[in-house]
Amino acid sequence: MEDAIIIGGGVAGLAAGIYAARAGLRFFIVAGEQPGGLLTQTSEVENFPGFPDGINGYELVSLFQQQAEKFGATILYEEVKSVSIVPGGVHKVLLGSGEEKECRALIVATGSKPRYLGVEGEEKFRNRGVSACATCDGAFYKGVPVCVVGGGDSAMEEALFLTNFASEVHLVHRRDSFRASKIMADRVQAHEKIVIHYNKIVAEIFGNEEVDGVVLEDTVTGEKEKLFCKGYFAALGHVPQTELFKGQLELDKAGYLVLAPHTAHTSAEGVFGAGDCADPHYRQAVTAAGMGARAAMDAERYIRSKTV
Repeated sequence: MEDAIIIGGGVAGLAAGIYAARAGLRFFIVAGEQPGGLLTQTSEVENFPGFPDGINGYELVSLFQQQAEKFGATILYEEVKSVSIVPGGVHKVLLGSGEEKECRALIVATGSKPRYLGVEGEEKFRNRGVSACATCDGAFYKGVPVCVVGGGDSAMEEALFLTNFASEVHLVHRRDSFRASKIMADRVQAHEKIVIHYNKIVAEIFGNEEVDGVVLEDTVTGEKEKLFCKGYFAALGHVPQTELFKGQLELDKAGYLVLAPHTAHTSAEGVFGAGDCADPHYRQAVTAAGMGARAAMDAERYIRSKTV
């Protein structure tokens, strides 16, 4: 039996792994088949301390992973099929391989996934013009117009990145001003290849075999118009990946893990939360790293208290 199992191979899970390894715990990290979390889809990270010139998101996660492994962390590239939580007892994790693992403490760092609008055509054209990752798919849209939906920093970053490939980037926002940081909004508004559509929503995505365009609806007048583009990028924030824990851990209305104030403790004894799955407010790489460290420290103290 392990002292701990960490579910999640993003910044929070890897930071927890660094601290757990240095504490001498017996543990492993279940990183999933595509580890690294959302940060691996970020082209340039400018606000992580220690990198004054910025750093590629994938590279930053790789450094986290190298550091965790340097201190002895074991990383499994598997999915988790199910989790059985016994407050104060032994928790069980069923891996995609069919193997079941047991642990005294469980650290949940499962992150979040992109939010989609749910409009007509969005599911039909998924991976055929519909995407939530400009870094992943932007190069497929060289010399053609694309559409980005959103008004936060993520939308600004997606739009700016796509200007490296697309002939024109149409940024659609349902309000008359962005909620993004001023520096990001200023960059977008000043870019000659970005066309901003304020007070608009995407009502439909249309096409034959792939995306040919979107239908925009004015949020003030209700008028509709067609916008022809070959790519649609959803930059609408994210939803926590906590489906495995419904009915076993307390979640808020949006699905985020509820933690005890100023700790990583969830509603179940011996289970700890970290990163975007437990953070509805900040959702930054630097805060996820701090939460991962806190979760490992709380888990270590819990384990020691049970073995003394």
